Amino acid sequence: MEGSGYSSIILLVLMIVVFYVFLMLPENRKKKKLNEMRANLRTGDEITTIGGLMGKVVSVTEDTVTFETGEDQVRIQVTKWAISTNARAEAQAKKEAEERKAGGGLFGGKKKKDSDPDK
Repeated sequence: MEGSGYSSIILLVLMIVVFYVFLMLPENRKKKKLNEMRANLRTGDEITTIGGLMGKVVSVTEDTVTFETGEDQVRIQVTKWAISTNARAEAQAKKEAEERKAGGGLFGGKKKKDSDPDK
């Protein structure tokens, strides 16, 4: 009977660990990346808000971002948490991912290229 109690406790702890690893860790990484992107906003960045507004950043303060939309250059001020994407940051992340991918084989070394271009 005692073994049954311990096994159910171990099973419960194991379920909590699996829940944390598969659900909480990726969400925390995503939040950290989003906060980092918002902290690194610069004038001239192309952004999109969570409401779908798109524009070019004109000024950045500690808590707010002012951006211009369209040809009429309407200026809109929003809080930083309302920014969902930054085109510059996405392009840079894509470039880094491609460099890592092209970086090499199994252990990150560079792949050897064939010296014969006909093959």
